[in-house]
Amino acid sequence: MVTISDVARCAGVSPVTVSRVVNRSGYVSEKTRQKVEKAIKELGYIPSAMARGLRLNRTYTFALILPDITNPFWTTVARGVEDAAQQREYSILLYNVDEDMHKQERALETVLSQQVDGVLIAPHDGLVSHLQPLRMRSVPTVIVDRRLNEVVPDWPVDIVRGDSISGAKALTTHLISLGHRKIAMVSGDERTTTAQDRVMGYRIALQEAGISCDENLIVYGEFRVSAGVEMTNHLMERGINFSAIFAGNNAIGMGVVRELIRRGIRIPEEIALVFYDDYANASEYFPFFTVVTQNAYQIGRTAAELLISRATGEHSEPREFILPSRLVTRYSCGSMLDDHHQSLLSLPIVNPKDLKEVVWEVPLLLPYPA
Repeated sequence: MVTISDVARCAGVSPVTVSRVVNRSGYVSEKTRQKVEKAIKELGYIPSAMARGLRLNRTYTFALILPDITNPFWTTVARGVEDAAQQREYSILLYNVDEDMHKQERALETVLSQQVDGVLIAPHDGLVSHLQPLRMRSVPTVIVDRRLNEVVPDWPVDIVRGDSISGAKALTTHLISLGHRKIAMVSGDERTTTAQDRVMGYRIALQEAGISCDENLIVYGEFRVSAGVEMTNHLMERGINFSAIFAGNNAIGMGVVRELIRRGIRIPEEIALVFYDDYANASEYFPFFTVVTQNAYQIGRTAAELLISRATGEHSEPREFILPSRLVTRYSCGSMLDDHHQSLLSLPIVNPKDLKEVVWEVPLLLPYPA
């Protein structure tokens, strides 16, 4: 096994100099640095991360706690986190908690036992009390794509999220512009801040259009395909009248599609459908669904960069980044129906040809309404 002393002898320098090069600490001339790096490469020396961490009182590890890693949105967020972390030589421990509070609690216990340098988390809800283990130990923390319901002065955290209120407002307004007045909203868990914000955006759009909000058209569930099926079935079985459905995320949206197809209901001829977050790869080959998209990769990357600056002491004040979204109109909303209420493309599929989409930038809605 190659040691730091072996590298020092090969480069003709002291072990302290090698340590400075490896840890990027202290002054080393460029000529000496090149000699050490050449020796490291020739000998295949791999620095001990554990030893480095002990010297600097760091583990160079972050924990990333996500609600559903099977969802392409969260997978892309994770990729952004990993890319930014690797550039600064941090490793990522990934935890999937399935939008389950008990799993989140267990993940936090494990994370603290690993003595990570910081945590990135999309919390199940906005209650600081459910993140108390991080707060009590002053663990550097960044909230990802969600927010907290309160500000805690003695625990400064950073937040990176999409503008869910503006995005939901844009989707709902688009449906209203197409003539829809009875729009069902099927959302995630009511305790989740993204679900709260998207329902708020939906309400704002209705209010601005002078349309009274029918509470029977708002259904809360989970951000899952199965929940989309169940909530759509619930609306149908109750015989509630509506002409369009707004699904709170892409997973719910696919559940809505499943249930409507099972019932033989065509999209968009009989019911229009829009949802939050796209299926990027699928949409490249089958651009059908009208959605609001977020830059999931940038959300993850920004979150990791903020955590690095907080964990290294470069920044201490709390920060919040709200990233803009885009409205992408395709076929599922009904905007491309002809005078006879027929679409070039529908589900179940009829004549898939000449696929089109129109992209609109969604302005940030700031400040948020109280």
